[in-house]
Amino acid sequence: MVLKKHEIEAALATEAQAISSGKLKEDNPLDLSEDFRIFCEACRRGDLKVCQEMISKGVNINARDRFDYTPLILASLCGHYEVIRLLLEHGALCERDTFQGERCLYNALNDRIRNLLLSYDYAKSTNPLQPLAAHVTSLLSRPSPKTTDITLVAYDQTFHLHKFLLAARSPYFAKKLAATPNTTSWKLPQNIPAESLGVALQYLYFSEVSLRSATFGLSEEEERVVLTGIDKISRQLEVERLFESITEISDRRLLRQRRAEELERGRDQLESWFRDNVVRNKIVVDTAKAADVQWDRNNSIFADILLRADEDEAYDSDQTDASPGSSESPTSLQPTVRNTLGPLNGIPVGPIKSRSPSRHRTPRKSTLYPAHRAMLLRSEYFLTMFSSSFREAQETPYLQIVTLDCTPTVLETILTFLYTERADFGLDIAIDVLFASDQLFVEKLKQRAALIISTLGNGSTSTVESDNPRGGTDEEEAIDIYEVIRAGWDTRVQRLEEFAARYIAYRLERYIDEPEFAELVEESARRVKARQETDTVELVDDIRYYLSERFRLRFEDSGLDEMMDEGEANDDTLAEATNGLAVEDEGIDVEMKPAPDIEAQLVAGAIRTLDGEIAGDEFAQDAINYQILLGKIDRLLENLSLDA
Repeated sequence: MVLKKHEIEAALATEAQAISSGKLKEDNPLDLSEDFRIFCEACRRGDLKVCQEMISKGVNINARDRFDYTPLILASLCGHYEVIRLLLEHGALCERDTFQGERCLYNALNDRIRNLLLSYDYAKSTNPLQPLAAHVTSLLSRPSPKTTDITLVAYDQTFHLHKFLLAARSPYFAKKLAATPNTTSWKLPQNIPAESLGVALQYLYFSEVSLRSATFGLSEEEERVVLTGIDKISRQLEVERLFESITEISDRRLLRQRRAEELERGRDQLESWFRDNVVRNKIVVDTAKAADVQWDRNNSIFADILLRADEDEAYDSDQTDASPGSSESPTSLQPTVRNTLGPLNGIPVGPIKSRSPSRHRTPRKSTLYPAHRAMLLRSEYFLTMFSSSFREAQETPYLQIVTLDCTPTVLETILTFLYTERADFGLDIAIDVLFASDQLFVEKLKQRAALIISTLGNGSTSTVESDNPRGGTDEEEAIDIYEVIRAGWDTRVQRLEEFAARYIAYRLERYIDEPEFAELVEESARRVKARQETDTVELVDDIRYYLSERFRLRFEDSGLDEMMDEGEANDDTLAEATNGLAVEDEGIDVEMKPAPDIEAQLVAGAIRTLDGEIAGDEFAQDAINYQILLGKIDRLLENLSLDA
């Protein structure tokens, strides 16, 4: 229900008072920066590519400009469905019964956009970090596969925990475990109740704790003891905000903000620990020696598995020393080839057999990452592996090495996502990340890779061709669309299939005569099981649809959109619209009739069709080009003996 004016004013006054007192953060702060202005302009135009670039740059997606518009309101007002979906997937808020939320819904251009906004209403959506939090919380009670490596005892209760999580979340545990990394059990003082320890551990494991759940069913005296214990243990473990987090909050918005802040804080702690320990201690070795690396199970970063990724065959060894996403060179961490190696950053590494490479050949490199099974369980692939009787699930004196079919850059991207829920990578590795996450059954990362391909691959394909109205492409944004569409087929990502069909349709004149395009059409036809002669070709159907969209968007404002009906133009209408052009044989063969302004057009730079003939104006050019492209599709299908 839409808020009434006096209700909105009262809500705004209450909100302003809460913000000024510091009790509440402003959801939509004013942002006058140049980056945010560019971001808002991209949302207004529907430029997916620029939107994605600005989001990756870190602009506040929920800020507002000097006209009091948020990016989501601008995109929704201008009718850019794909931009709206992009914003919502990155955490844009559209909460009903709030001023900005109601503005966004009220200003939506159509019901399709309004329904999309409602589907992402806060009441029906979750915090973007919730999947990570849910997994970490589940580790407290997950019996199998066994990933715990330390036991905490309080009174008569025992808690099976993970050293790396305790070290990441508690400065006290970080110092104690750094001094004695081999510790497997810890007994807390008798004056700390087990219930108090349980609350503290739930907090450290990203669980949502409250005073009510902590003291449910207890007498007043027992409640006082538990709360005193929570206060003591929060000071001992140096967990500053533990007591604040269990405070009861009735305001839904304040509760949401506090939960979001706690999850972001916990994620940042985990990410910092991941960077300082897992990434920093990776090993880069010659591929021939990678299988001989021996990493002691008792190590200072508590790793219990090694993940290996090999560089491509043609990889230049001069680039091995720099790792994307890491400013530190792995040279100092890389084991030298000797009979016996000493500790590596406090981590015992065993012998590596030496084999001199040919002086004329650059040795292929492999990178090994020390990791924790507890976090790898977010992947169904690893969950199955570690829950089975496979060799990788067995305990050995040295850490098992699991080789993955991807490059080190891609593996580091996957590990970063599993540990931190972050997935910031470029178009250059997006398809590799797509295939690797599909192999490992990491669905969210797979969808993220598809999103990057479909936005950074070309920012204007889902809307009017603002940057490339004549079907041209920027060299900087050129991608191998054949690889993209096959990747969509192989990984079953509908988003990529739609993007590829739209991309080709908006540039069909570049692809229609290529042999590779004909092969792609045949491949699409073969994807239909038990195909009959009269079955359509899905790729061709999609291209025809987006081709119609491409030209219709230009015709609607000119009143020529009736020519697009059923994919054919009425001869009389088309002749009138094209200033005397005669179109024969379904609009394929074009014969020019004399026009009074031809000489002037030639002098000024005439507008020509795909067949090289002169058109009266851009709309006439589009009308003829549309028919030419449809005719070429028909001829291609005829040549391939496909009835579609």
